[in-house]
Amino acid sequence: MKRIEPGPGQQSVWDFPRPPEIVTDPRRVVVEFNGIVIADSVDSVRVLETSHPPVFYIPGSDTNMDVLYPTLSTSWCEFKGRAAYWTVAVDDRQAVDAAWGYPAPVAAYAELAGRFAFYPSRMDRCTVAGIEVQSQEGDFYGGWITPEIVGPFKGASGTLGW
Repeated sequence: MKRIEPGPGQQSVWDFPRPPEIVTDPRRVVVEFNGIVIADSVDSVRVLETSHPPVFYIPGSDTNMDVLYPTLSTSWCEFKGRAAYWTVAVDDRQAVDAAWGYPAPVAAYAELAGRFAFYPSRMDRCTVAGIEVQSQEGDFYGGWITPEIVGPFKGASGTLGW
């Protein structure tokens, strides 16, 4: 693994902290699926963690809750606690476990309660300030890759041990 040096206006994910940090982000974040906007917010937070592209968490008040259906899936984060998952379903299309959140996060991450994150790879389009997001490789972390960050990024085959 060779770290990519950030250029002007860029950050390296290798400079992100561990444990993760929550950073308020006022840029417009939009998530689209099957021809409709699922979420649209200027009140997101980004979770920054060493080696991971940021994950944007959008308030439930800025999310179309009519198309999110809770599933039985869960996962555990050593920092944030137990995550719950939702399927996004619009008309005849669905993306299973495409959204997640922390309904009762540990105290240090209480700001994530009531917010939703989306896997960009399972949505049709995700943007930050009008810039289309590239999805993180792999199917676990769900990071949002934008031109302002550089890696290499954890998640692809062979990187889980980083």
